[in-house]
Amino acid sequence: MTDTISPSPSTFEETADIASASDDYATRFSGPVGDYFLQTQTRLTLDLLKDLPGASVLDVGGGHAQLTRPLIDNGYKVTVTGSADICRVRVDRSCEPLSFQYITCDSLNLPFRDREFDVVMAFRLLPHINQWQRFLQEMCRVAGKVVILDYADRRSANILYDLLFEIKKSMEGNTRDYILFTRKQLSDVLQANHFKTPLFKPEFFLPMVIHRKLNNPLVSRTVEAVFRAVGVTKIFGSPIILRSDRHR
Repeated sequence: MTDTISPSPSTFEETADIASASDDYATRFSGPVGDYFLQTQTRLTLDLLKDLPGASVLDVGGGHAQLTRPLIDNGYKVTVTGSADICRVRVDRSCEPLSFQYITCDSLNLPFRDREFDVVMAFRLLPHINQWQRFLQEMCRVAGKVVILDYADRRSANILYDLLFEIKKSMEGNTRDYILFTRKQLSDVLQANHFKTPLFKPEFFLPMVIHRKLNNPLVSRTVEAVFRAVGVTKIFGSPIILRSDRHR
């Protein structure tokens, strides 16, 4: 596969990853608290992949480059897609040339064979996709073994989304509208596409905006460790990283 230059992103129906790939978006994960968020995301993701050493991984819409370097450093063969050529800028900046492949393409019509990759993942993307069922169907089509994604769960502090979103936006500045999901919603779509009931790994109990305002990674780690130890994170945590395996 070779790198591809796309037509204008206006020819694609879903382009939410353009915002996720921007430097402005990256500021949401800057500083010590941002490092804490990314370390948590990376740790859980690599743990979900530990039984698949050296697997081929397709990171759909991964131009934010949050996981590209950790995946490469851990021996995975990584391909990243974006809906516009600009989506590759951060990946190019953070990774050595030829250590990954990049292709600009339509995320609803991925230019890959059925089951071409061992693992297909999407982070910071699903909650911003309008045609999310079709998007998941396409991920499942090109995944030979595993689908991994993160999402905002309704069974969490997000239940107050309608009441608190404007407050959250005023506190964070660059928050986008996003879709909330239930575990059953996603399980049903994955199972309809020949994948098993997912394994769910919640990241945090407290909303991330609270951690940003605390601005103290030590305090965040401590309180989240307590919530995880008593079991509330497992039940009410969000965002959630899930893994679903293909039926053999």
